[in-house]
Amino acid sequence: MSDQVRSDEELQAVTVGDRKPHNNTIELHEYDPTWPTQYQLEEEKIYRALQSAVVQLEHVGSTSIPRMSAKPIIDILLVVRDSADESCYVQALETVGYTLVIREPDWYEHRLLKRNDDGVNLHVFSEGCEETVRMLAFRDHLRSNEEDFLKYKEKKQELSKHTWRHVQHYADAKSAVVEEIIHKAIP
Repeated sequence: MSDQVRSDEELQAVTVGDRKPHNNTIELHEYDPTWPTQYQLEEEKIYRALQSAVVQLEHVGSTSIPRMSAKPIIDILLVVRDSADESCYVQALETVGYTLVIREPDWYEHRLLKRNDDGVNLHVFSEGCEETVRMLAFRDHLRSNEEDFLKYKEKKQELSKHTWRHVQHYADAKSAVVEEIIHKAIP
């Protein structure tokens, strides 16, 4: 993904239902030591709902990196055998409060479900997907590399002050620094 923000049409094409504009700055919170506990509670719900359909489940994103400021939304990586086969997991996740909001067949068959209170983003990928390796390498690198940790934190804080039509535009604007860090994490 480039650091170019996607058009409204591109975003709507992958959105399940209507995408509502954000038209605001991004509210970053200082690291909250309860975020790992919040993840653990969601992990238990997801395992109960999906049981053996879970190949891998990980806390990712900025809330998984101690000391990192973040939007107060827990990002979770869920790996299933085939993310395109929504019948194997979407309905079960709906019973524990998740809603499918993004379907990206052209980007690793990525699916995004949100918890109904918007406190969790659940990213679903297929087993063996290279993006899962990248996500985990990025997280682990920022946990152990202070220079890149500070570079990413500063970029987030700088970008958060801008007004963004969609939150995805903020995420897209971070992609150059994310790619630079991933390149260091996965030489």
